[in-house]
Amino acid sequence: MTQNPGKPASPADLRALDLYDFAEHKRQAAGALRVSQLPRMLAEVPADAPERDTAFTWQGEGSTQPELQDDGTEAPQPYLRLAVHGSVWLMCQRCLSPYSQHLDVDATYRIVATEEEADEYPLDDDEVEVIVGSRQFDLVELIEEELLLSLPLVPKHSVCPEVHESLLSGSEEDEAVEGGESDEKPNPFAVLEKLKSSDPNDKKH
Repeated sequence: MTQNPGKPASPADLRALDLYDFAEHKRQAAGALRVSQLPRMLAEVPADAPERDTAFTWQGEGSTQPELQDDGTEAPQPYLRLAVHGSVWLMCQRCLSPYSQHLDVDATYRIVATEEEADEYPLDDDEVEVIVGSRQFDLVELIEEELLLSLPLVPKHSVCPEVHESLLSGSEEDEAVEGGESDEKPNPFAVLEKLKSSDPNDKKH
């Protein structure tokens, strides 16, 4: 299959991509995927979200880079760069209402032939990941995996429109107020004044 720069590719093509050919011939492809095409991502979307089926745009670019081999010679090795951008609706864990979360993926992969090679590959560069390539590579699955990894650990608004009452009643601050603890704390300056006033050196003889 041949991709031209900027030309969208269909999801069917993306699920059977010759990844080695893509890298060797420095091919490029771009397109869009909807959340409904990514079942694991769709499972993260609240049922009452304003729009469940949002879309992500993606771009893929193959390349080769020379690497030193065991025999001391350099040989071109396959690489893939993937960028994905878009938003998905998630459930805010602070106010328990849906909110729109923007996700950005920009990853570079060194393509290897087997899982064993991937496990043994030296990861000297934190910016490069390792994936096992094939002639029938599922790029949609890779895109979905990267989006799932980029989800926040605790989804929440930057500023919630309101805090859910079940969370308010359980907060430490409210419990302290309800228990009267905040009013019972002595004023440290008042204590200091009492100590000063009781200092025998201050008394006139």
